[in-house]
Amino acid sequence: MLNRQEKQEALEILNYQIRSCESCSLSSTRKHALTGEGNIEARIMFVALSPGVKEDLDNRMFIGPSGQVFNKLLIAAGIERELVFMTNLVKCMLPNNRKPKMSEIELCSQFLDEEISLIQPEVIVPLGTYSAQKVLQKYHIDLLEPQGNNTKVEFGKLLILKGQKIYPLYHPASLLYNPSYEAETIEKYKQLKPFL
Repeated sequence: MLNRQEKQEALEILNYQIRSCESCSLSSTRKHALTGEGNIEARIMFVALSPGVKEDLDNRMFIGPSGQVFNKLLIAAGIERELVFMTNLVKCMLPNNRKPKMSEIELCSQFLDEEISLIQPEVIVPLGTYSAQKVLQKYHIDLLEPQGNNTKVEFGKLLILKGQKIYPLYHPASLLYNPSYEAETIEKYKQLKPFL
């Protein structure tokens, strides 16, 4: 197990690799490859899909419209943003908010795996279907059931897989489109507080 200084040094090396990555075409359309940020001793790690326009411009996690919702959810749940670690499945902004290609997910997932290994959170909170699918696949479980052309993920249910707690939640952006789920979403975020 790494001490804090060793963990910070390893994370800096990983972040350099992320920022300099040119493994796919997203490297030509991004301004920044966004590295994770937050408390490196965090017990809770949030995994979003990818940076938005504002995040790409400013090189910071969750500062755009979704970030405003995310902050509101954390405050309502009594969780300080400074106590958690946040990262993305895909490290570069997806042009026109398009869906990620499987090749992009696969290339970036090596970085996510390393972040999880370094941070060693008690609970991983994938935000949205793509992040949930990848994290669940990492721990060799597939809770995704084909429903016509859609994929259903069971959000808000704590799983313990190979000793790792995983708590998939809807992405905060979903509340921008359907604010009627805010109260329910806040209750699900409140379930995270004991992990602090």
